Amino acid sequence: MRAHITALAGSGAEPRPEQVDAVSAVVAGRRRTLLVARTGFGKSAVYFSATRMLRDRGWGPTLVVSPLLALMRDQVAAAGTLGLNAQTINSSNLDSWREIEEAIARDEVDLLLISPERLANAGFRERVFASLLGQPFALVCDEAHCISDWGHDFRPDYLRLRHLINDLPAWTPVLATTATANQRVTDDVATQLGSDTLVLRTSLDRASLHLSSVDLPSDAERLAWLAGRMPELDGSGIVYCLTQNQAEQTATWLRSQGVAAQAYTGATDGDARLHLEDQLRSNELKALVATSALGMGFDKGDMAFCIHLGLPPTPVAYYQQIGRAGRAIDRAEVIAVPRPAEDAAVWRWFEQVSLPPEQTCHEVLTQLSPGSPTSIAILETNVNLGRNRLSTLLKILEVDGAVAHVKGGFIIADQQWAYDRDKAERLRALRRTESEQMLAFRDLRTCRLRFLREALDDAEAGDCGRCDNCLGLDTAPPPLDPLLVAAASELLRGGDAIIEPRKLWPSGLDEPKGKIGPDLRAEAGRALCRLGDGGWDPVVTELFADPSQPLPDDLVRSIAGILKRWDWPARPTWICPIPSRRRAPLINAAADALGQLGKLPVHRALHRVAEGGWQSEQANSAHQVANVWGRIAADTGGLPDADVLAGPVLLLDDEADSRWTLTVCAAILRTAGSGPVLPFVLRAR
Repeated sequence: MRAHITALAGSGAEPRPEQVDAVSAVVAGRRRTLLVARTGFGKSAVYFSATRMLRDRGWGPTLVVSPLLALMRDQVAAAGTLGLNAQTINSSNLDSWREIEEAIARDEVDLLLISPERLANAGFRERVFASLLGQPFALVCDEAHCISDWGHDFRPDYLRLRHLINDLPAWTPVLATTATANQRVTDDVATQLGSDTLVLRTSLDRASLHLSSVDLPSDAERLAWLAGRMPELDGSGIVYCLTQNQAEQTATWLRSQGVAAQAYTGATDGDARLHLEDQLRSNELKALVATSALGMGFDKGDMAFCIHLGLPPTPVAYYQQIGRAGRAIDRAEVIAVPRPAEDAAVWRWFEQVSLPPEQTCHEVLTQLSPGSPTSIAILETNVNLGRNRLSTLLKILEVDGAVAHVKGGFIIADQQWAYDRDKAERLRALRRTESEQMLAFRDLRTCRLRFLREALDDAEAGDCGRCDNCLGLDTAPPPLDPLLVAAASELLRGGDAIIEPRKLWPSGLDEPKGKIGPDLRAEAGRALCRLGDGGWDPVVTELFADPSQPLPDDLVRSIAGILKRWDWPARPTWICPIPSRRRAPLINAAADALGQLGKLPVHRALHRVAEGGWQSEQANSAHQVANVWGRIAADTGGLPDADVLAGPVLLLDDEADSRWTLTVCAAILRTAGSGPVLPFVLRAR
């Protein structure tokens, strides 16, 4: 094993005791083993070394289940240093699947990395996994905390590993590895591996990390501080944000201040991700401004800093993200810049998505039958859940045995299935406790790294002696340049948020359906701000809370600036506010103010003809359209004269989330004879 570690980590590197124990357990003992070790410890070296030894003994390829493409790419390259032919089957290399499967059949592959989603594919199970069972092989589950629904990063597809492990011969060695598992998650994963699982834990100290926190009252000041701090930091690193919009906005700001920065989010496509990762590794970029899309699996040994503009919802998630820094250098700066109000709002949303209530589960099950499959599109019309949340829930129910995925959709598999209320409530209580811990992190007066290590139940946790609290440092930022703060505020408040038009009605409805033709479709719209953007959003939030208060003059001027920059083919000839049950005074005041400023007539040409539910409570497109369709109509008495009506109309609303209210109202106005419909809202989500 010493030779393997030297090949992987360089001359002079020695195996750690826990690495030796883990390899011995897998190769000699053929045991089920869980290794919990800090980032940078060398967990992948364990299964690389074990694979080399097993292959030299005539075993079949090691199967590695990993959740991240970035991790797979790095490991394919690293495994080659031990002469291992590592291959990956995932969504990014579809054209290579047949060739790789043929190489597996010829026993030419030493290490096969797959995503957990592959385990759900019947063709993969038949062609590849069945052939693996014909010879002895080892199974590795990387990022094993994803198996546990108690963990911070639970992934339903990982639940399939439970069934896979249960179906393996008892002598099949299984290795699970993770850096982020507290005792509860460790116990849960160990139980799922088997009753005789060997658990190896290491200290979670990271001697290179120097943690600190900076408290600033607004996003403009946070961006100004960031622009000033970035040139003072050595090397390159990551700036984490909670949302895609915040990441893109922050990257734009840094570039405007001469910092080489790019955004990296869930919307970044595969090829662009590879290019950005390579640019950061080679220090062509000073920073990647990223969401959690850049997390587990990205390896850059000399990453010199990790800054959070807003904190993740759990101490475990925070420890995992800062673990990207300082792996192969003596010092790395880890700086938290909390956004208390904005953070809490995003955390609440995360909790709602990850923990579907009992009623929602039963609503889904009541739409299914034991024999006739129901598609997700049909389910959406009857169940008030968005497509992503519905798909996730169905995965959970499928792995739990309640439903089965068959050709054409889903069917009931277990009519006796019962919702585990006690566990769901304990999970919600755990998430609330974790959020409270992260709120406390901002005002922490004790050791910051110890706080995180204790949250991970590290028995060796002690004061690090390096963080701002241990050193008694004054982390108050120096006086900020007022011009820099003003420039940041202008960016936050001056960005023109685009509202893309809907072009297709949701499936499953009797009416409307099909494509939305150009003669009924809204044009691309604009929004004053986005939720949580730190610009106009705090002001808009106050206006939403009290819609009767007067509009600030500077807000009206900012809207006028957006309209002036709008590259419409023809100027609007009139304004139409959407009738609102909650915020009518606000929308009407905005319409009147813009009408007066632009010398445009305001016509309240839409009115409600029937009441429905609150649009904010409708969770998918089918429900959102059905909640508006037939409930708002054109008021013929409120329409302008024909020459004004035929011109473009500025359609005004308070907020755009799904965009279906704007879409339906645009279709109504176009049907009534209006020209192009130009939506404008105070806030987009």
